[in-house]
Amino acid sequence: MVDVTNLGAGLSIVAIAAALAALTLVAVLVLLAVYIYSALAWMTIGKRLKYKYPWLAWIPVANIAMILEMGGFSWLWVFLLIVPVLGWLALMVFGIIACWKIFEKRKYPGWLALIPLIGFIPSLGAFALVGFLVVIGLVAWRNMK
Repeated sequence: MVDVTNLGAGLSIVAIAAALAALTLVAVLVLLAVYIYSALAWMTIGKRLKYKYPWLAWIPVANIAMILEMGGFSWLWVFLLIVPVLGWLALMVFGIIACWKIFEKRKYPGWLALIPLIGFIPSLGAFALVGFLVVIGLVAWRNMK
């Protein structure tokens, strides 16, 4: 005889596992879409600024070096990634300054590079990410007069 008294508990575990798997899949797809979009945008910005290797936008870490170089910094600053916390903060400052200069080269206001800082305000991180993605899309594909 089959005991059906605990059948509901087994189904709820399966349902929770399925929901977590679906959520993980959605998160991976969203992250992949953001990565592809940002790589395309930075590659286009690199081409418009006549950067020698715009395809570096597709390579993790090398894309940071590319942004630093387009902003007038040495690519060697990317090695700050190996210094926990203080190196990351310094690289973030260099990245914001580099984006500021890049945006101004494309005739956009440099202060738009400050949008990612909104992410430090709790619960506004997603808005900062979306806002910065919109900005780099505009900088890449829309000429400012």
